[in-house]
Amino acid sequence: MHQPNRRQFIHQTTIASLAGGALLAGFLDVAEVKQRKMTIDLVCGNLGVSAKQREAIELAARHGFESVGADGAFLAALSDDQVAELKSFMKAQGIVFGAAGLPVEFRRDDDRLREGLKDLPKFAAGLQRAGVDRVATWLMPCHDTLPYQQNFRQHVTRLRDVARTLKEHDVRLGLEYVGPKTSWASRRYTFIHTLAEMKDLIAEINTGNVGFVLDSWHWWHAGDTAADLLALKGSDVIAVDLNDAPAGVPKDQQSDGRRELPCATGVIDVGVFLKALNEIGYDGPVRAEPFNQAVNKMPKEEACAAAAAALKKAFALIS
Repeated sequence: MHQPNRRQFIHQTTIASLAGGALLAGFLDVAEVKQRKMTIDLVCGNLGVSAKQREAIELAARHGFESVGADGAFLAALSDDQVAELKSFMKAQGIVFGAAGLPVEFRRDDDRLREGLKDLPKFAAGLQRAGVDRVATWLMPCHDTLPYQQNFRQHVTRLRDVARTLKEHDVRLGLEYVGPKTSWASRRYTFIHTLAEMKDLIAEINTGNVGFVLDSWHWWHAGDTAADLLALKGSDVIAVDLNDAPAGVPKDQQSDGRRELPCATGVIDVGVFLKALNEIGYDGPVRAEPFNQAVNKMPKEEACAAAAAALKKAFALIS
C-alpha cells in the first residue's frame, strides 16, 4: 500500500521557501518535579536509519532508549506465537513499544482512502496483539482547492472513520499539526497549523480516542506556549516529537525539512516544552525527528547514538 510521504511535502515546501506570563513563571519555578512517565523513544526512519523491527529494538536497547516505534505492517503479519516471542525478546531488552504510523492515506482522493480503510482492521488487530495502543499521523497545513471549512469537514468525516476502526482494537489516534509558515502558506488555502485549531478538529471528530501528536518544532512555529500545553490532560497527548531549530534563520523563513536535534542550538526552549508535558502526566514516547542532512548521512549506530544523547540532554532539563 502507498504510505503517506511527508518527506515529499517537506521537500516541496523547502524548495518553495528557499525560492521565496505569571502562570509560566510559576511553572518554571516548580521545586518538586513530577516523576517522569514519558519514554525516550527511537524511530529509526526519523533519523534516516533503515532498520527492520527486531534490529530497531536492538538499536534502541544498545543506545539507551526506553521505547521503539512499532512497525504495524510487520506486526500484523505475525502469528500469535511470533508475537509472544517478540514480546519476550523486547522484555529481555528492556524496551517497550511507542507508537505506530497510520497507513491510511486520508489526504488525497476517496479511492486511496477506501483502500487504506479496507486494510486498517487487520493492521489495528496486529497492533492490539502486540500491545501497541498508539498510532500517529500528520495533517497537511494547506490545500490547493479546498477552503478551510470544506477541508475541515472532509477531515472530520475521514478521520472519524479511521478513529472508529482503531477504537474497536483499543488503539488511539494522534494528529499532528504542521506549524511553519513556509508550509501552511505554500498553497492557495491554509489549514490547521496551531494547537487550538487541532483541538477543534479533535472535538468535532468526537470518538474519544483521538488526541495530539505534539512537536516542539511545530509548537514553536505556531506561537503556542507552555500554558497551552498545561491546559491539556496527559491522556490528550498520543505522541511527542522533540526538535530544535537552526540558528540565524528568521522564524518565517524556517523550512520544515531543515531542523536540528533537541538542544542543538537552543532556538527552541525544549525544556519548557518537556516540563509542561511532564507536569500534565504525559506517559508516551518522545522521539527526535530532525529531518537533518548531517544526521541522515551518519552510520546507523552513530545516528542512534546522537539522537539518544540529544534526547537525554533534553530530559535532564526536567530532572
